[in-house]
Amino acid sequence: MMRYSDPGYLTMAIRDLQHDNQTHHRLFRVLPSVNDLLLIPACRALLNTHPRHALLNAARRALAELRFDISSEQQTEAGLQQRIDQLPNLIADRLLSESRYSLRPVINATGVILHTNLGRAPLSDAALRHIVEVAQDYCNLELDLETGSRSRRDIHAEPLVLRILNGAGVAAADPDRYGVLIVNNCAAATFLALNSLAEHAEVIVSRGELVEIGGGFRIPEILDKSGAVLKEVGTTNRTRLADYERALCPATGLLLRVHQSNFSIEGFSERPSLQDLVALSKRAGIPLFEDQGTGLVSSLQRFGINGEPGLLQSFECGVDLIAASGDKLLGGPQCGILVGRTKLIERIRSNPLLRAFRVDKLTYAALEATLLERLTDDATSIPTERILSAPAEEIMGRCREITREIASIASGDLVFDVVPVASLVGGGTAPTASLQSCAISLRHVSLTAAELLAALRKFEPPIIGRVADNAVLLDMRTVPPHFDSDLVSLLSSL
Repeated sequence: MMRYSDPGYLTMAIRDLQHDNQTHHRLFRVLPSVNDLLLIPACRALLNTHPRHALLNAARRALAELRFDISSEQQTEAGLQQRIDQLPNLIADRLLSESRYSLRPVINATGVILHTNLGRAPLSDAALRHIVEVAQDYCNLELDLETGSRSRRDIHAEPLVLRILNGAGVAAADPDRYGVLIVNNCAAATFLALNSLAEHAEVIVSRGELVEIGGGFRIPEILDKSGAVLKEVGTTNRTRLADYERALCPATGLLLRVHQSNFSIEGFSERPSLQDLVALSKRAGIPLFEDQGTGLVSSLQRFGINGEPGLLQSFECGVDLIAASGDKLLGGPQCGILVGRTKLIERIRSNPLLRAFRVDKLTYAALEATLLERLTDDATSIPTERILSAPAEEIMGRCREITREIASIASGDLVFDVVPVASLVGGGTAPTASLQSCAISLRHVSLTAAELLAALRKFEPPIIGRVADNAVLLDMRTVPPHFDSDLVSLLSSL
């Protein structure tokens, strides 16, 4: 092996460098100019659908990438002409991707009903219509149409929330005793309540409820940022009412109850009932605040899911203040709903931070429509309700029909089957519950399950599934029936 000190090493190195430079120069000369590239018929046709400046920029970037590959010795002479021939298609794909919305509809075939990454609850037709009619013109967002004076935004949701509570037999939910605030999500509602009611005061919470949910939202950190002082009681698995009683002191500002949204503690465990905490709160004269989270207003028992606490039960127990999400089991838009005693709501409403967390007219439009649908005898117009109530037999029938149609037109590269699966509620609700469902199992002769899953995401609309036992599963519970024909067409092309 020649070393740096060997005679002739420098001469050989210079010769190699000159050869490399000559190769690079020869490859650079093969590249077309931007003008020559735009004269190719396939590129020239793109001017019919795209602005000239966008086409020029896309062409320049494509050529710049080729030059970089040549300079970094990632491009051979044999492959260069093939890359050049592919430039019109590359430019067309780039123009298409740049003009396409980043936020796009997808087919949720994961079987997770309230999938946080996929936008949680889909909105009802009524909510979508109300959004459009409110968005396309001016609206009375903060105007009292009776008096002509300025009003507050919450008036579009407050009476409806209280009507839902009253309709469920919560007689105490009258507008003189209770109020409602809407903010941009449940985390904001929790922060605002703690900051307004317990800044510099102690908040007593069980160690078993110091939860972290998706996105790094941690109750202890929210408490710290709000200015409240965390006072932990009990242990991770066992907290008794006596633990709360011993922690009470003149510095106590709130008792806090947190929904164990995405986990459960089983076995040797104990937790005071909500009724016991309410009774302690009244004896001590200290408000009880519950981060209820799910926004559940009707029992899930009709779907075979037991033990999931709801908004109505909390009010029946007499909780002073509750925070809930609008885009979970309520089935509406993303927002945080604060419902509580008027004196507490007014203290929160006077917090200057409320303006930073308020929601816009589109959220109020979707929420108002969803709440009105909740007040009807039949709430199946809300997509979340329909998805939860779909019988497993009906879902299996759809799976079989789709696979029959695919089998009649698809190539032999895709191997599919119909299999029973379990769907999840998701979104930080009912962590141990599942629903019987049915899925289309997919395997490809030349693709791994991960590669097949990635290929499905490239479709329009993208198909989002999950992998189990080296197969891609498409759980049809979370796929609206109007997508069935799209699935047949897309899967047949694999």
